[in-house]
Amino acid sequence: MEYNREAAVAYAREWALLRNPAYYDFEDIGGDCTNFASQVLYAGAGVMNFTQYYGWYYISPDDRAPAWTSVEYFARFLTTNEGVGPYGSIRPLYEALPGDFIQLSFDGVRFGHTLVVLETGEFPTPDNILTASHTYDSLDRAVDTYNYMELRLIHIEGVREETSHTNHMQYSE
Repeated sequence: MEYNREAAVAYAREWALLRNPAYYDFEDIGGDCTNFASQVLYAGAGVMNFTQYYGWYYISPDDRAPAWTSVEYFARFLTTNEGVGPYGSIRPLYEALPGDFIQLSFDGVRFGHTLVVLETGEFPTPDNILTASHTYDSLDRAVDTYNYMELRLIHIEGVREETSHTNHMQYSE
């Protein structure tokens, strides 16, 4: 199934500077950036992966996959997921599309912040990719305004969904 980039971006624009009450705000306990990114991803994917430990889902603050709120686990889930839900790959920045995700490393050692891509220039570069995020709440903020040492683009390639009529997986891209 196709990832709905328009729905993802619309969600990001609506909630970038606010908090959706359907989700816990993790800002004071480690940050809310990847929780927000997951909400955006879910708005565009429409399906979660309920695989214990290694999936990507949110039921409540105490019943969620690590990938829902952790920068590293979010990237790992998206780039290794072969089951239900969204999947993607690490790509060069010039391949960024609205609804993709950029992760920043501020120390050059570990990635610690997730941004949602809202818009890009014709040839995406840090100065013309506009993003949204939580923790450092922002809307339409250019990537080059962050003081980072490294970045990675997670390009969403598609979504796999489980059919309700069979036990087989339906794969479509």
